[in-house]
Amino acid sequence: MKYLFTIGLFLTALLQVNHAQRTITGKVTDRKGEALVGANIAIKGSYDGATTDSLGLFSFKTRKKDTVSIVAAYLGYDTEIRIVVLKNPLHQVDFQLREAFNDLNVVTITAGHFEASDSKRMVMLRPLDIATTASGGADITAVMQLLPGANRVGEQEGLFVRGGAAYETKTVIDGMIVQNPFFSSTPDVPQRGRFSPFMFKGMAFSTGGYSAQYGQALSSVLLLDTQDKVSDNSGVNLIAHLAGVGVGYTHKGEVSGQLFYSNLAPFLQLVKTNIDFIKPPQGLGSSISVNKQLAKNAQLKMYATYTDNDNALGLPNYEDGGKPYIFSLRNRNFFTNNTYKVNFNAGKLIWQTGFSFSNNTDDIKVGSVPSDRQDRRIQMRSVLKQLWGKKQQNSILGGAEYHLIQNNNLFNGYKSSLEDHYSAGFVETEFYIHTKLAMRAGMRGEYTSSIGKANIAPRLSLAWKTGDNSQISVATGQFYQTPERNYLYLNQNLDFELANHYIANYQWAKNDRTFRVEIFQKEYKHLVREFQNSFDPNPYRFPTGATNNRGYGQANGFDVFFRDKKSIKAADFWLTYSYLNTKRLFQNYPVEAMPTFATKHNFSAVYKQFVPKIACNFGLTYTYTSGRPYYDIQQEAFLSGRTKAYTNLSFAASHIRAIKRSFIVFFMTVDNVLATKNEFGYRYSPDGTQRFVVTPVVYRTVFFGVSVNISRKADVPKEGKLDI
Repeated sequence: MKYLFTIGLFLTALLQVNHAQRTITGKVTDRKGEALVGANIAIKGSYDGATTDSLGLFSFKTRKKDTVSIVAAYLGYDTEIRIVVLKNPLHQVDFQLREAFNDLNVVTITAGHFEASDSKRMVMLRPLDIATTASGGADITAVMQLLPGANRVGEQEGLFVRGGAAYETKTVIDGMIVQNPFFSSTPDVPQRGRFSPFMFKGMAFSTGGYSAQYGQALSSVLLLDTQDKVSDNSGVNLIAHLAGVGVGYTHKGEVSGQLFYSNLAPFLQLVKTNIDFIKPPQGLGSSISVNKQLAKNAQLKMYATYTDNDNALGLPNYEDGGKPYIFSLRNRNFFTNNTYKVNFNAGKLIWQTGFSFSNNTDDIKVGSVPSDRQDRRIQMRSVLKQLWGKKQQNSILGGAEYHLIQNNNLFNGYKSSLEDHYSAGFVETEFYIHTKLAMRAGMRGEYTSSIGKANIAPRLSLAWKTGDNSQISVATGQFYQTPERNYLYLNQNLDFELANHYIANYQWAKNDRTFRVEIFQKEYKHLVREFQNSFDPNPYRFPTGATNNRGYGQANGFDVFFRDKKSIKAADFWLTYSYLNTKRLFQNYPVEAMPTFATKHNFSAVYKQFVPKIACNFGLTYTYTSGRPYYDIQQEAFLSGRTKAYTNLSFAASHIRAIKRSFIVFFMTVDNVLATKNEFGYRYSPDGTQRFVVTPVVYRTVFFGVSVNISRKADVPKEGKLDI
């Protein structure tokens, strides 16, 4: 529920104001005098501003006095700043922007890279899109599952990318791997991510072929870059909803803290659930972040969070007379991520170093049997980057990282422990052979003590600009990953698992419309296999059979994405389709088969509409996923069964009100409006004669709440608008 708290905190902070006393007008053109449509004009350090119309004209009002800095920004052009002394009621300020080298007029590497950012070219989503997408619940991973290449797996958390399991994707914050990006898993109940999207200025979802800076992920990395200091504002945020309450405070834009309490008991009393909650989920949490500019060329970012959550479920059981067994979990998690960045030689040389620490404890009981888990990760990382070229458009970087990872597992009195010293070094260069041709080449080397082995992984990407608004990009590389810890508890003579990626895409972007199509081939080698007398379909089982690295697999297919923010006034929509063909022989599979977490067809449609007269935002999301394989002992062919297709229509709305210097946001979401009885799979009795269906916790969810933001410096608008 921490994230529902931060929805209100940051949605309100993004509103604009209009209690003007002076009017600023003007026109924005390029060097040829052509109007730039949709350019952003704003007074630096405030919310006062506007965007240019079809003639390049703009006009807005402000209460500012004296000297201000007016900023004009447009994708593909250098930002320009004008210093203006506001004395008269009307001021005219014209801008003539220069085309930037490293943006719209040059090629950008995009193969296998799906970026959410506020500033870069070929961007598909922005951080605000995460919060305003229906069915996403302001959860980063849930919205990423609506993008090309991702499968939506409803009964467990994680990103499943192009036939890859959840463990094949890593979450990275400011270059540092996050040990526990999700709240601790419970059987057949998916967990949210731990982080708010508004912590980050940019998010890059890799569908493969990612940079040599990152490793230990066979399929994908989710790269999250935290916000820089954006203002000197201070304020308090209060939030209340069906699942809890919270309070947050920000001091001068440098230090912020949050306290929150969540309890789903009131919510669960209003709805019928498909799972028996013996103890409704509840928890306490806190977080603090520091973003300090230490000097003109140095910046320190510090973040720490602690959460304590517990719950208990009654789950179906075919033993003990069919009496449900109790699964209880108490999770305590501490995580801190700290980075320091300094620029030398007018920003041409950049050094960034980081330290992170995480400690996660799960106190679990399965019936009366204790099954506790604990893991820790200490990480240190250092990267040096040199920019070069006419406008520093080229770069070369090198870096190293070290991790100490400790895992402990206790089940029914049997304890397993594992310690791994993992180290890696990498070098990578990205440069423009021509403004129409760019290349990124890198090499990564890794060593892990848990298996006593090392690897070297090359990476290569190329992009060619085919027109003013289009380009072709390709990527390939090798990606290694240490086997899952459950296998390493029993056998530390295993080798790295390996995936080879081959990706090509075409992308076109113009006038707030984007079209992208990508094809891919992924080859798996050296996957871990486990040998047993018979297949055990329990996804939560602990391995017991002999293991080796003779597993293999493949995945191929294509993705299509289209987004349009232009055709319908004050509206934004996107369409996504992915086709996947995959099989693999791994884990305790007896033969090669399509894994249970993969789906052949995935489609999503997202629509958002802003209505200025009533200061409301509305959103609809529709998703379709074809049936997933499941195991039935009575069927002769392995994993030949298919669940019925998954469909979901969701709705979201928010309304903004202004009272003096306070923002109030009312929000509501309805997940699965039609209450479709979706199924994610089946759990069978040992003899295969009985089964129960794995379903969502609730078929239809209605959720609403309110957030209040109080700030001394904030000007409050008569009409609230979320920039969609």
